[in-house]
Amino acid sequence: MKKIKTISYLLASLLCINTAHAQHSLVVKVNEPKADIQPTMWGIFFEDINLGADGGIYAELIKNRSFEFLKPMMGWTVQQPKKKDDPLAAFNSPVLVVNRKEVNTANPRYIKVSVNNTAKGDLGLTNEGFRGMGIKKDLRYDFSVMYHQDAPGITMYVELVDSNNNVLGGTTVVPNEAGIVWHKIAASFTTNATVMKAKMNIWFEGNGVIDLDMISLFPSDTWKNRPGGMRADMVQKLADLHPGFIRFPGGCIVEGYDLEHRYQWKKTLGPIEERQLIINRWNTEFVNRPAPDYFQTFGLGFFEYFQLAEDIGAEPLPILNCGMACQFNSAEVATIDELDSYVQDALDLIEFANGDVSTKWGKIRADMGHPAPFNLKMMGVGNENWGPQYVERLKIFSKTIKAKYPGFKLVNSSGFAPNGELFDYLNDTLRSMHADLIDEHYYQRPEWFFSNVKRYDSYPRDGSKIFAGEYAAQSDHTVSVNNKNTWLTALSEAAFMTGLERNADVVSMASYAPLFAHIDGWQWTPDLIWVNNLQSYGTPDYYVQQLYSLNKGTKVVPITMGTDVVTGQDSLFATAAIDSATNEVIIKLVNASNRSQTNTVSLQGVKKLAAEGKLSVLKSNDLNTVNSFDQPAKVAPVESAVAVKGKDISVVAEPYSFNILRIKML
Repeated sequence: MKKIKTISYLLASLLCINTAHAQHSLVVKVNEPKADIQPTMWGIFFEDINLGADGGIYAELIKNRSFEFLKPMMGWTVQQPKKKDDPLAAFNSPVLVVNRKEVNTANPRYIKVSVNNTAKGDLGLTNEGFRGMGIKKDLRYDFSVMYHQDAPGITMYVELVDSNNNVLGGTTVVPNEAGIVWHKIAASFTTNATVMKAKMNIWFEGNGVIDLDMISLFPSDTWKNRPGGMRADMVQKLADLHPGFIRFPGGCIVEGYDLEHRYQWKKTLGPIEERQLIINRWNTEFVNRPAPDYFQTFGLGFFEYFQLAEDIGAEPLPILNCGMACQFNSAEVATIDELDSYVQDALDLIEFANGDVSTKWGKIRADMGHPAPFNLKMMGVGNENWGPQYVERLKIFSKTIKAKYPGFKLVNSSGFAPNGELFDYLNDTLRSMHADLIDEHYYQRPEWFFSNVKRYDSYPRDGSKIFAGEYAAQSDHTVSVNNKNTWLTALSEAAFMTGLERNADVVSMASYAPLFAHIDGWQWTPDLIWVNNLQSYGTPDYYVQQLYSLNKGTKVVPITMGTDVVTGQDSLFATAAIDSATNEVIIKLVNASNRSQTNTVSLQGVKKLAAEGKLSVLKSNDLNTVNSFDQPAKVAPVESAVAVKGKDISVVAEPYSFNILRIKML
């Protein structure tokens, strides 16, 4: 990891090396509101990258439960002790993969298991899980499987074991139904130990042939205890952010590396056994971080995304494919005369989210358990797409959607970079099209974030608004495996976000990206939240996002040093807002220097203040500090009281600190 002394000259100039204590006078004009802060200002961006869905927030523990991976038995091992009298045993597997593609295109494969007068322990299946299975002591686990057989005669023994084959818990399943129809059988059991990387065995006993599909195992402590639901600790991390919106399902997976592998939301609805799995485009994207077992089962589908948004009080923001695959991969496009189905998908999605139960797609939503509408107000068309081919397709989407839903908001892509010819072309073109929201992305080093605090000061105050849809400071460089979520990256984002909030009349929404990363299965770093099979922790960047969201306010008010807004003078960055709901003034102050700075903050235009305010501080004296599973709160907010004298408050901003002051107006 690079040390402070190697940081570029620009960054060093921003992070003052003068150790003398500094003093400043800041003025907040409470009675001069400048802009409304949208409820959607600070949100989250979800993409199934870094095992974010399968193996992550989607709590299924079985990998390749329906045998649909490119290698049908990936994740599975057939347990069959060799018999001395059968030299061909290795070539006569009792487990056969069957493909019924003509009958079931969504879920064509299953396995046929032949059990020939077998005793327990002679024939079994083992599933390794997603980098192992995280198992908790004294928790109920719910097993289920779909099966078909001509006649009963087989008993299945299900067990969880640790790396030493110690049994953690199990159950016995006896499939009794026979005939041509597939049946589902379920059983539950409780475990006796906590293990980070367990595996599941199924041992067969008896005589006969049985077909198996959708072999599943879920913990019972899912979010809201929903069967087949999401991992509760990961969802709680999102809920604790109090996001104004959640963008889903990505990201580059929306585009796919070609159009055949694009994200198609309609295929993620209905019973899970009818949802058609596809390869995740991050499966082979980085040769240095291969993930050959990374697929999308869509157990976490669009219905579940909408439900999640509702659960955590966030506006849903789905992103749809615009008829273009990823331009970094195949750059494949659908012809204009093929675009109708793509546009219809967008119209149908609005009906699915908002339509009455009497409509086709509204009824499908109701049949899935949500008769009330999800109140979808916005949608993204395309992700990081660029060039005339994107504009041509976007115009068709916009015209058709706006004709049917005039007040519906559309998010448009400005490409993958915050400047350059591609960005300028799209920015100018989208503004001429009166785009509702222009999605800007920036994955840059910390010095870029410090030096771009004033980026939106000169943007037009009317017309198109900005969605800072993906951003994260890179401690090394973009797409580097050496990137870390250091306090420096978080501090630079905190400074940059003062500029986003100060320009709330231009910037309506913002979200850090990516969101999740599994410690044993990541492709991209840095990331907001890191997880293993049992734990999760927020990075310093996470706590910056949380503090902004929890202290959002409703209107921006001026905060100045002398006559100037505070945008880096003496390495100070500041913004101020009022919260009409609580009648408080909220001041955010970043000290990016290595010295303490005393700031006398004077509030003008207010009659009286409470005698005490609340100060939240996020800081570290070491800019290379990171949080970890062992020290998840090494950089975390600390609250204290601060005295208020009349209309003045003295705030000591410690070195390398992000400070938020809330004061009640009386």
